[in-house]
Amino acid sequence: MIESLSAVTLVTTDMARSVAFYSDLGFEFRYGGADAGFTSLLVGGSYLNLQLDASWTPPEQVWGRVIIWVDDVDAVHSRAVTAGHVPSTEPADAPWGERYFHLSDPDGHELSFARPLEDARPLEEV
Repeated sequence: MIESLSAVTLVTTDMARSVAFYSDLGFEFRYGGADAGFTSLLVGGSYLNLQLDASWTPPEQVWGRVIIWVDDVDAVHSRAVTAGHVPSTEPADAPWGERYFHLSDPDGHELSFARPLEDARPLEEV
């Protein structure tokens, strides 16, 4: 049986730039850093990893999205904007029961920062 997701690894062409971006958003670093070829960021009990590949080119079409639950969607949005990042959406309440916004990292990976709404039905009831 599948138990959990351990990590998602994203490619970056510039580790220092990516480390700065994720630092701006408040991620906790567990391994690596600006000069490393591989960096791990803590996301609850899982990890978001960054793998350096200077020759990588982002795909022309969206490949998917990493959804990260946070304790305060609006606070993360404000922190991102204050740091000079430009989210592709404003925080909003979704019909599927989450408050969320989208933001792409410097290499074009789409991130969604979300939080279940208090009055939302559990997913298994939908």
